[in-house]
Amino acid sequence: MKIALIGASGFVGTRIINLLKDEPDRYECKNIDLLPSHFFNDLTVIGDVREQEQMDRELAGADLVILLAAQHRDDVTPTSLYYETNVGGMEVTLRAMEKNGIRRIIFFSSVAVYGLNKKNPDENHPKDPFNHYGKSKWQAEQVLERWYESHPGWNIDIIRPTVIFGERNRGNVYNLLRQISSGRFLMVGSGENRKSMAYVGNVVAFIKYMIDNITEGYNVFNYIDKPDNNMNQLVSHVSKVLGKQIPATHFPLWMGMLGGYCFDLLAMLTGKKLTISSVRVKKFCATTEFDATKVHSCGFKAPYTLDEGLARTLEFEFVHPRPDEITFKSE
Repeated sequence: MKIALIGASGFVGTRIINLLKDEPDRYECKNIDLLPSHFFNDLTVIGDVREQEQMDRELAGADLVILLAAQHRDDVTPTSLYYETNVGGMEVTLRAMEKNGIRRIIFFSSVAVYGLNKKNPDENHPKDPFNHYGKSKWQAEQVLERWYESHPGWNIDIIRPTVIFGERNRGNVYNLLRQISSGRFLMVGSGENRKSMAYVGNVVAFIKYMIDNITEGYNVFNYIDKPDNNMNQLVSHVSKVLGKQIPATHFPLWMGMLGGYCFDLLAMLTGKKLTISSVRVKKFCATTEFDATKVHSCGFKAPYTLDEGLARTLEFEFVHPRPDEITFKSE
């Protein structure tokens, strides 16, 4: 099977290619990305998902498209880039697929389409995205919905992962684990808010499962590794894995938000992208639980538990010597 991955030079895409390359007799991968790949440059073509002629050319011969390309950071400017890439890129991809006779696509969306502080939403929950990333992902899904209405013979699979963590990732979960492991962790709020997470090794295993088994119709899956931890439990787990007592100092929410707004102002005045912002404080303090019944009852078996994924990440990042300094930035 020839698989065209769009935007696979990053964290998740690299792990997908790494998994599929172990079976070269079954999968032939090609990566189309604006950036070169740290590990699979021999499979990578520099390309832009917004460029129709280029996508028409690069998707030729593929049997399946996996679309990961996205603007995903909280601080993308101008905000029109979210929609040009995440929505416009979807439209370009579908037209290129049709031109090349490709009828299967796996699209990486996000639980951001549901919005903040929703009560354990499943795949049918009303959509209420609160930021441009979530809004653009939901608009891209709507493009797919309309496309399937006029192309009912296609196989369209959508995965809505929660926050993904793992080895080499430099996103919100890594920043959180680093702060906890340092022993200088400042907890905003009570710590009872629950956080859905997904270990990258499980996410890519599910992608492979979809490639092999979910080959018909229009399908949407939340992806979350269960059970969810609250913030206090996460601190306790990190302490256990690292074998040290880690205290957590609690601050009230209003104080945390005030600090976030101060960092927003500082970022605006300096023109720098900072690791703390009011949006990130708000996301940190929110309960982000999502229903994953569908994905865990479809026949897929995750290779790792959530605690095993956390332990593997902590040991790679903070216990064992690093093999190199290659990392991937995300949210």
